[in-house]
Amino acid sequence: MSTSTPVDGRPTVTPHGRLTGAVWTALALVYVVWGSTYLGIRIVVETMPPFLSAGARFITAGVLLAAVVAWRYGTAALRVTRAQLGSAVLVGLLLILGGNGLVVLAETSVPSGLAALLVAAVPMWVVVLRTATGDRPPARTLAGVLIGLAGLAVLTSPGLSGAVRLSGVLMVLAGSVLWSLGSFSASKLPLPGNPFTGSAYQMLAGGIGGVVVGLLRGEHRGLDPASFSTASWLALGYLVLFGSLVAFTAYVWLLRAAPLSLVATYAYVNPVVAVALGSLILDEALTWPIVAGGAVVVTAVVVIVSTERRKKKQQ
Repeated sequence: MSTSTPVDGRPTVTPHGRLTGAVWTALALVYVVWGSTYLGIRIVVETMPPFLSAGARFITAGVLLAAVVAWRYGTAALRVTRAQLGSAVLVGLLLILGGNGLVVLAETSVPSGLAALLVAAVPMWVVVLRTATGDRPPARTLAGVLIGLAGLAVLTSPGLSGAVRLSGVLMVLAGSVLWSLGSFSASKLPLPGNPFTGSAYQMLAGGIGGVVVGLLRGEHRGLDPASFSTASWLALGYLVLFGSLVAFTAYVWLLRAAPLSLVATYAYVNPVVAVALGSLILDEALTWPIVAGGAVVVTAVVVIVSTERRKKKQQ
């Protein structure tokens, strides 16, 4: 039977094994909103420094979410143990500073659609992590990983040919690995019982980490807010409200409320949304490596997710 998790973190069984409407709503938000965030990031970094803007985004969203939690459930809901806080900080640094931060930096030179397709490989890296920790995925799952690696090889060809910066492509790949590690760790570590509380601390940790890295990179030198375009400000606001506060919180909640195999399906919906928006709004070119490599990666993710879902049903 499937389960859902209310805001207090205690699981409840859904009658007849059906997923609740809240799960499908959260999944739809992650599908559509996260797919559009690649476009938003690309617009932000056109005139804003990558790590400082990303840090400001998540700090703002984290403070807002903490305020909502305190207002809705009382300040006691923000109290966590030292172990829970440490786990939330670690996951936040992996997901936001490492995973999201490297993608933001990469999008200063990599098209948003290509970045989304490279990030689509997250389920593949999760399988690799599971295998490294002693799990034995089905042969069909491992075959999906191999197919996905072939797709990634095609997707990296624009970097090898000089069409885009290879360093940017490699940064996105590194970010996807760190995001996978964060997602994998979230299911193993003692996080706060209230998923919204955990999400707030994760965003604050990742956001502060982003600001620190931005300062270390010297992004504040010669910084002139007057040079930031209106489009970048609007995109940053969208990322704070929807990309971070709404979609990221929905994702964290889904990690507890729905089967991981179902949550992972966002990985092959997001890139389709991102590529479409990048092409329509930013006129990003749909070259053959992006179309062919993207199709192979998305197919591999479908194979992996469908196989894992079938495995869960048989258990």
